[in-house]
Amino acid sequence: MSEFDHFLTKEDEKSVVVAIKEAEQNTSGEIRVHIEAHTDEEHFEHAQKVFAQLEMHQTELRNGVLIYIAVNDHKFVILGDEGINKVVADDFWDQTKDVMQAHFRKGDFKTGIVEGILQAGNELKTHFPYQDDDENELSNEISKSS
Repeated sequence: MSEFDHFLTKEDEKSVVVAIKEAEQNTSGEIRVHIEAHTDEEHFEHAQKVFAQLEMHQTELRNGVLIYIAVNDHKFVILGDEGINKVVADDFWDQTKDVMQAHFRKGDFKTGIVEGILQAGNELKTHFPYQDDDENELSNEISKSS
């Protein structure tokens, strides 16, 4: 059994989806989590491809955030679209990555992912507050490939 097979329990996955819903409740921004076992590509470049495959660049305000995790590679990438990247502090994604990594080092992957989601959600809320006509443009479910 690979690390991928037991990275998150079903309950952990439910907690991640709840965190996405909570984070998106006060913003027009969109957050996705993609988990896969391994990639032979450079992780940032591969995360960019996943971002495109999930059509995250299609949001109206270009304010999507992808948390990409390659479990067996022990690598993850946080990727924001151009709309959010224009307004966050230069070190925001590094700060978010540090928060997640602190939990990951302890083997608490669920908490790391949830904290990253909530931190991204708070920042999205600041720059892209919820509007009455907002709609959920992307799925909140975790996407996976093994």
